[in-house]
Amino acid sequence: MNSVWTDKVDVTCPLPEYPRPQLVRDNWLNLNGKFSYAILPQSADWPEQYDGEILVPFAVESKLSGVEKPLLPTQHLWYRKGFVLPDSMMGKTVLLHFGAVDWKCRVFLNRNLIGEHVGGYCGFTLDITQYLLPGENELVVCVYDPTDNGWQQRGKQVIRTHGFWYTATSGIWQTVWLEAVSDCYVQNIRYTPDVDEGAVRLQTELGGAAQEAELRLTVSFDGETVFAGAIEADAAVPVPNAKLWSPETPNLYDVKLEVYKDGACTDTVTSYFGMRKFCVAKDDAGIVRLFLNNKPYFQKGLLDQGYWPDGGLTAPTDEAMIFDIAEMKRLGFNMLRKHIKVEPLRWYYHCDRLGMLVWQDMVSGGEYIGDFFAGVLPNIGILHIKDNKNYARFKRTKPEWREDFRRELSEMIDLLYNTVSLYAWVPFNEAWGQFDALEICDRVRRQDPTRVIDHASGWYDQGGGDIQSMHKYVLPIRMRRLDDRAFVITEFGGYSRKVPGHTWNLKKAFGYLMFPNKEKLTAAYRRLLEKQVIPLVSRGLSGTIYTQVSDVENEVNGMYTYDRAELKLDAQTVMELNQKLTL
Repeated sequence: MNSVWTDKVDVTCPLPEYPRPQLVRDNWLNLNGKFSYAILPQSADWPEQYDGEILVPFAVESKLSGVEKPLLPTQHLWYRKGFVLPDSMMGKTVLLHFGAVDWKCRVFLNRNLIGEHVGGYCGFTLDITQYLLPGENELVVCVYDPTDNGWQQRGKQVIRTHGFWYTATSGIWQTVWLEAVSDCYVQNIRYTPDVDEGAVRLQTELGGAAQEAELRLTVSFDGETVFAGAIEADAAVPVPNAKLWSPETPNLYDVKLEVYKDGACTDTVTSYFGMRKFCVAKDDAGIVRLFLNNKPYFQKGLLDQGYWPDGGLTAPTDEAMIFDIAEMKRLGFNMLRKHIKVEPLRWYYHCDRLGMLVWQDMVSGGEYIGDFFAGVLPNIGILHIKDNKNYARFKRTKPEWREDFRRELSEMIDLLYNTVSLYAWVPFNEAWGQFDALEICDRVRRQDPTRVIDHASGWYDQGGGDIQSMHKYVLPIRMRRLDDRAFVITEFGGYSRKVPGHTWNLKKAFGYLMFPNKEKLTAAYRRLLEKQVIPLVSRGLSGTIYTQVSDVENEVNGMYTYDRAELKLDAQTVMELNQKLTL
């Protein structure tokens, strides 16, 4: 199935944009494009020949990859690409970046093993300088991905799709790129805005020979300099009369950071940050609410799974990524819950600059707990289970499974920490792989005390975090007894409609409540909002997350069809109801 953007993909270099908008350099090379590939038994040491070409960064299962084959748990996926280092990179330290490779990979350069990585959703970087040769270099990547035959974090990926379980994403699925730096360079910047103090804390990590290096910072807003001067690696930078960021006013400050050593500039990066404050607090009526910049702020959101009919987890183009965000904002939504997926950094950049709050899920893993315990019993409110060391019930029996989750969760928080729009962390969703949620919540809080936490979205609330979280499909939505957390309906609706010509599989289409046309679907959506949801706002409801942005494969409960060609509800009705859904 094609999307609106399938034919716009540049097969010579798909997704050519700079992939890391908060740490930008000029001297880089995008390696996206055609690689040779081979799918071989795990026993094979090295490909003797390759099967054909694959278009990176699209997963081997996807249409845009040009392959559309599954990677089985008994197999390895091999990639090969030759490249010649540009003259501008000669004599420099050369870094090889992978946006994401699912799941476990080994990386070779000129037949030398230069690094390994485990985890399908966060990027990694390798210094390849010592392995480079004059002329053409050979990059080879070997990937293993057991998908749902394994215990690893994988979201809704399965080898055989059905219902709300989707086609796997194996191998390279985000941009691969080279970058040249000097022997003293900015390795990372960490921004922590403090709205109350009118300052932003910059923590700069330098790579290479960093001794006695000097940092010079320029901060500007709309072209006007706000701060210019030398700073320490850990510095509180004043931002007087700050222009606060919000979905209505997505104000961003531009940054230029230079590294000097022995009087010479060794590195220059450009970046940005936003001044905003996220928390929960009591409003004037004493009700605990979601707050933005010290004021109650009602969040009207959508579940956003970020799947594409042609690219799987990989959007076909940057324009496609922008469409989902901009179109949902046009319809009156101000938040997206990125559901059990970590997007490329450019997606978060577009949320930052366009003005869209983000709730970020950790990707689910472990064995699936089963529909009876993960949906039926908790949804009708007759079962509650404590997850404290109850590892067998939640299918997290092995300590290494739980430790791997903790490691990847921490990596994700570090990766996305600077995202201006990221309001809340969601470690667990609907009991799948849930364990020790209170302890995990504490870990997240220690690592990032600046954001709100929905510690167990949906069913098995352990009483922690900042959100009292409700998922409600089909059955009536009723007010919860409020506690010291903000009450949010974190999933609801899921109203469905099949659109011939724009549906993945008409015969296998899945939905909770199905409607035959736009008019009846829109009328049902109106009844749901006006009768069950909007009346709860004055009683303490602080936010909503409707399921969902678009159809995904067999699941047809999207605002948009899977190909993004047709809005399935009446736009004016959605906008009108969103105007009513406010404090």
